[in-house]
Amino acid sequence: MEFLFEFPSLGRRTLSALKKAIDETFKGFSREYGEALENFFNPLLKFLVWLEKLLLATPWPLILVLVAGLAWLGSRSLKITIGSVMAFLAIGFFGMWEDTMATLAIISVSTLLCVIIGIPIGILMSRSNRMQSLIMPVLDVMQTIPSFVYLIPVVMLLGIGKVPGLLAVCIYAMPPIVRLTNLGIRLVDPEVLEAADAFGATPRQKMIRVQIPLALPNIFAGINQTIMMALSMVVIASMIGVKGLGVPVLRAVSNQYLALGLMNGLAIVALAIIFDRVSQSFGKRLQQYRVGSAHE
Repeated sequence: MEFLFEFPSLGRRTLSALKKAIDETFKGFSREYGEALENFFNPLLKFLVWLEKLLLATPWPLILVLVAGLAWLGSRSLKITIGSVMAFLAIGFFGMWEDTMATLAIISVSTLLCVIIGIPIGILMSRSNRMQSLIMPVLDVMQTIPSFVYLIPVVMLLGIGKVPGLLAVCIYAMPPIVRLTNLGIRLVDPEVLEAADAFGATPRQKMIRVQIPLALPNIFAGINQTIMMALSMVVIASMIGVKGLGVPVLRAVSNQYLALGLMNGLAIVALAIIFDRVSQSFGKRLQQYRVGSAHE
């Protein structure tokens, strides 16, 4: 009766041999193509380094003006604009300015990368049920697998540095924008599409002029969630060489520095709130403009 209480499994030697074979195969792939992958991602690294240096070299009053301008353009809210400027003033006052600029650089690049890749994938999914059934499991894996697990192959391929951290952030943060782009386009009223067909619109015209504009609230919700998830990866990315607010938090955890960890953690929260409020407000205003234009 022992078999009822001991689950049948591979023997230790067989399991060890299987794990070793997988590791050796991936190491061989890394040795063969690692340099080519590094060269492929080199332009991305240069752009990230350039943006980080630009933010650090820009005078802080000009950064505050840019923050205020972008917050106002995005939200048209005086409260959000003043709150954004005050948050950055507090961040600078407590000595976290340089780390915040580094964090802004990687969050900006990773979000841009997610938007460039994620929205076309979401559009592709919305046009094909078969494509949706193929991509959905991949998104499920990307969202549910522990972030430390996919750090291992990324580091094995590209080593420690900014690019592996950027890729790890993108893998974790991309699924929301893909899912919500797909959902937003699929939720467009069929009667609206029938009206577009009646006016002789081509599938491309329907997508660009009807479906995507009407799906903008969902798309911006996806961008919003992508930014939030990218910010949540800041600390983990700092473990593989990414500079920013995550580095002091990691140091605080290692050495039990409560004040250091709390201050930098609150700075991350402040950035998340600013991005959240501005992107949500912009999405709502853009949708209202589209609806108003449609009625006219």
